[in-house]
Formats: sequence, C-alpha cells, structure tokens
Amino acid sequence: MTTTPHPTPTAGEGALAGLRVLDVSTLFAGPMAAMHLGDLGAEVIKIEHPRRPDPSRGHGPAKDGHGLWWKTLGRNKRTVTLDLSQPAGQDVLVRLAATADVLIENFRPDTLERWDLGYERLSAANPGLVLARVTGFGQIGPSRRRPGFGTLAEAMSGFASLTGEPDGPPTLPPFGLADGVASLAVAYAVMAALHARTRTGLGQVVDLAIVEPMLAMLGPQITRWDQLGSIQPRTGNRSANNAPRNTYQTSDGAWVAVSTSALSIAERVMRLVGRPDVIDEPWFATGSGRAAHADDLDASVAAWIRARTREEVIAAFDEAEAAVAPIYDARDIVADPQLNALGTIQYVDDEDLGRIAMQGPLFRMSRDNAPTRFTGRAPGADTDSVLGALGLSAEEIASLRAEGVL
Repeated sequence: MTTTPHPTPTAGEGALAGLRVLDVSTLFAGPMAAMHLGDLGAEVIKIEHPRRPDPSRGHGPAKDGHGLWWKTLGRNKRTVTLDLSQPAGQDVLVRLAATADVLIENFRPDTLERWDLGYERLSAANPGLVLARVTGFGQIGPSRRRPGFGTLAEAMSGFASLTGEPDGPPTLPPFGLADGVASLAVAYAVMAALHARTRTGLGQVVDLAIVEPMLAMLGPQITRWDQLGSIQPRTGNRSANNAPRNTYQTSDGAWVAVSTSALSIAERVMRLVGRPDVIDEPWFATGSGRAAHADDLDASVAAWIRARTREEVIAAFDEAEAAVAPIYDARDIVADPQLNALGTIQYVDDEDLGRIAMQGPLFRMSRDNAPTRFTGRAPGADTDSVLGALGLSAEEIASLRAEGVL
C-alpha cells in the first residue's frame, strides 16, 4: 500500500486573510484571541485609550523599557488610540465597526451600552458584525458586574481545588492559564459565528465567561458530584486514574515526567524498571487498580530513574516505547530538535529590540499559513493610517487628537 506524503506547509496570506478584527479588549483573554486570529492572517486593529493603553504592556519582564509580553501578545496588530467614552470617539468606532467582521471587547457588562455602543447601534451600521464579549462571569446573572480575572476563574472552575499536594493548599498556576484557555474558546466561538453568517448574512453576539472554558477542561468533576456525590481530591502529580504517573528526578538533577494512561505503556514501564512481577497482578489491569498501588509503583520507577542521567532515562524509555518527557524550561524549549523541526519557536524582527524569539501559531496548515508580519507596536502607531483609510482627513485627525479623542 502506498501513502500520500503530507504536503510541506507553505507561507502565504493566511487562512483568515481578508478578515478584519477590532480588538477593543485589554490584558489577556480577549487580546490573545485576537492574536490567534491575526496569526492566521486576519487584519487586527488594536484600539486603546490614548492615555491609558492596555495594561499588558507593563506586565512581566521588560528590556530597555519595552514589555516583552506585549511583543508577543501584540503581534500582527495595528494600533490605534481612541477614547470611547467621548461621543466623537464612539462615532469613529462605529465607522470602524462598519468595515469590520469581528469586534472583541471585555469591558464590564453595560459599559458599551452606557457609551451608546451596544450591539443594536453597531449592527445597524454593520448587520454582519460578530461582537465577542469576554468577561469573568458573563453578561447575565447576579455576578455579571463583578471584576473578573483569570485567577478568579481558576479558583471558581475547580482548577485550584484539584491542583496541589493532598496535604497542601489549593494551588494557582504561575501564568494566565484561564485567560489562555478562554482565548482559544473566543477564537473558536468567533469562527462559529462567522460560519453561521455565511448562511444567514447576519452577525451575532458571543457571550463568553472566562470561568466556563476553564470548567470545560477539567473533566467529569461535575458529573462525578451529580452521580456519585463525591469530590475529586488533590493528588499532586499523581493521577487517580492510572499509575505510575508522576515526576521523577534523575541522577544529574534533572526531572522527567512519566505517563501510563494505556495498559500497554504501563507494562513496558514496569518491565523496564525491573518490576515485571506486578504486571500479572489482577489489580494491574485497570488504571484505578494501578492508582491504588501508586506508592509501590512510584517507588520502583523513582529508584530506577534516580540511578540514571536524564539522557540515559529518555533513551531507555524511547527504546522500550514507553512514554516519558523531560521537564523543560525555556532554555530547553528553544534547543529541542523536535520543536525546532515543527517551527514552534519563531524569530521575528522587532523595531525596538532587533530579532526576538517567541512561540508561534498553534498549528501548521498545508496551505494558507501566514508569517508574523510584525511584533507588538507602540500605542497609536497606526492611528493616522487607519483613520485616514476610513476617510478622515488630516485636519479631522488633528482636531480629534487636540480634543483628546485620539
């Protein structure tokens, strides 16, 4: 039997070329969703307050006064300043929305309506517009106006209660996990709404609460409570569903992670570490049975790994076709040959810092990949060109700037 080789991915304008996205959101979930769309070739216009730009510009480490997080989060986005609390700024946004396919915002509920920028007005200017509204708790309900950040979603989704050692406190992630998960859900919802528009010609409102996508990622904890009345406990790096599954230190001080979700993998691991005797035990045949004997299995795996270097452990597991991975930090990630083969790390020329490395788009396509056109730009760098293309004269733009609208 012959197989057709997978075509080599090629770079072009991108699968979403021709799509215009207005990013009126701040911090992470909304802006990251717009970044994902821009990675696929969409034209993204980032709109920020002229005197209070997106706070993400100041988050995290910086070099020479330039926030490094923004360089990635703001990639492929043209930047425009606009005060939406002023009527003149509202009029400009409506004119921009008339040219756009998508608008992403994350103000507290009722803020757009207070500014006379609700969907009724926006859709009157553009019936095909998709408005994605991203908040902590959604547009309806008793908590809708509460400040909502990813940390709160990580707490309320059940994630923190499941994370950490059994005798330790609930644990939060050291990065914006809930925002990142929500950003994927926003991009997915936007594309679903755009697909629906191909049938109806009409846009619609997407209402996404950051807590919901995070909740959706956490397995059957709700069904377990509903059907069994039990709460999933914290198990540290172990799993209640299979064993051995943990992190283990090697003789050279490195760490590796082992997973044995499949019975065949569990058998290979235990043969490799010199414990074939457990494979014929009745309890070994099920993941839950192995989990009940995790102390014994972990001790054998840990002792075997502790006697070898990371390189030796990886090589032996690979030869045995067992599942292991080194626990990486950024230094390891950029050097990994597999990730380099995939092009996972991209190097982009930045006008402030020169050539910089960052993680690239989430996947490759056989056609219609889009290169990163530029990294995060200064606030308002494209205000004049974007508004000029909208039909505003240089005099009108200067007047709006003098009034503090831009």
